[in-house]
Amino acid sequence: MHCHFITTRLGLAAILAAAVIASPARAATDVSRIVSIGGAVTEILYELGHDREIVGVDTTSLYPARAMKEKANVGYMRQLSAEGVLGLNPSLMIAIAGAGPKETMNVLEAAKVPLIVVPDSYSEQGIVEKIALIGKLVGATERAACLAAQVHGDIAALDKIRTGIRTPKRVLFMLSFINGRVMAAGRGTAADGIIRMAGAVNVFGEHEAYKQINDEAVIAARPDMIVTISRGGPAELTAETVFEQPALAATPAAATRAFVSMDGLYLLGFGPRTARAARDLALTLYPDLKDAAPLPSEQANGKGVCAE
Repeated sequence: MHCHFITTRLGLAAILAAAVIASPARAATDVSRIVSIGGAVTEILYELGHDREIVGVDTTSLYPARAMKEKANVGYMRQLSAEGVLGLNPSLMIAIAGAGPKETMNVLEAAKVPLIVVPDSYSEQGIVEKIALIGKLVGATERAACLAAQVHGDIAALDKIRTGIRTPKRVLFMLSFINGRVMAAGRGTAADGIIRMAGAVNVFGEHEAYKQINDEAVIAARPDMIVTISRGGPAELTAETVFEQPALAATPAAATRAFVSMDGLYLLGFGPRTARAARDLALTLYPDLKDAAPLPSEQANGKGVCAE
């Protein structure tokens, strides 16, 4: 069996140990042809200097921008084709948890090529664990430790910024409209995680996952801000399209036109840049924090401080 699903409930040491024990030795040593599935996975591999070994990425691998230009495209991470992945003759497949569909993952599991599924917990510690696991897989533990330390530094700086928040804002993260109803994020989602990192309250945090919310519940939630992700095209949500909906028009957010749309991978990817995304969201929510100092990773002027 070559598929190694590693539970998010394990601590960092246990995650790494499980990966090593479950994987044949060649799974960790032959990284000459990697198929990377998941935007955060691809971003981390690039940061670790293993972009040359990547032969294919999925359509969520939007950062760095050159990834989609220079690598083969295996499709959307939740609609993968086994033939599309295996046709690239990979020596290792690394997929973020949630990749699918299940039928495709079953085929990849049965293949002779090692498949590692990376946990995706939506927390600050989850980012560090992702980096450490991927670094272990590709033999870049020192560089991964440096990148993890950089993330820790950004999070520590973000903690200081959050101390300036006096009254947490109430945020409704809206994925879409479905049959005229809001599809909102509950707990256990990346959106819930980033709202908390930004020092705010998810108005539907008592719900699980993403859920359609009726108009009465939207009005009763009284969100101060509507947050969504940018998509482009006719599906793009704007302040105009959102606040013309009667339920949303009756919220405090509508009174101040408090609406923000951010890049999906940047906001929800839970990769190396997530502390920056949380800071950007916090500055939108709390304009009085605008004088906050740049995060440590930004002070490096965009240069790879963990480069070899």
